[in-house]
Amino acid sequence: MADDNKDLGDELNDMLGDAKEGAKKAVNKAEEMAGDAKEKVKEVYQDAKEATSDFADDAKEVLSDGKNIGIIAHITLIGWIIALVMNSSKKTEFGSFYIRQMLGLMLIGFATGWIPILGLIIGFVLFIAWVMSLISALGGEQKPVFLLGAQFQEWFKGL
Repeated sequence: MADDNKDLGDELNDMLGDAKEGAKKAVNKAEEMAGDAKEKVKEVYQDAKEATSDFADDAKEVLSDGKNIGIIAHITLIGWIIALVMNSSKKTEFGSFYIRQMLGLMLIGFATGWIPILGLIIGFVLFIAWVMSLISALGGEQKPVFLLGAQFQEWFKGL
């Protein structure tokens, strides 16, 4: 019986030794994996930081682009005012061109809108001119609206 206890004690000690050795290996492996994860997190952080910086640069470029100002100028009177303010901080010829075009169309619309039948006809013609102007602005082209577009550029050249 003493031999059985001794064998049982030896086995338990062997098992404890194996368990300790396994635990040490597990800790070492966990530390190794944590180090790898830490490196990966650093890489992902650096990539995200670069992507954010690139996005911010692209956003600044897009917002300062005259094409956007020209498009915004087409969106109601409030859009025209916003485009005018945006263009005042960094003047672009493209943005100024469409600000002048839309000012001319809006003034004609306001001046003739109160005339019953003639105002309706002129309003329809102005709507067609507005659509054509918007399409040109979206395409990045500076095309004056038909009839008075060239005069709008001359009359409102201060904008």
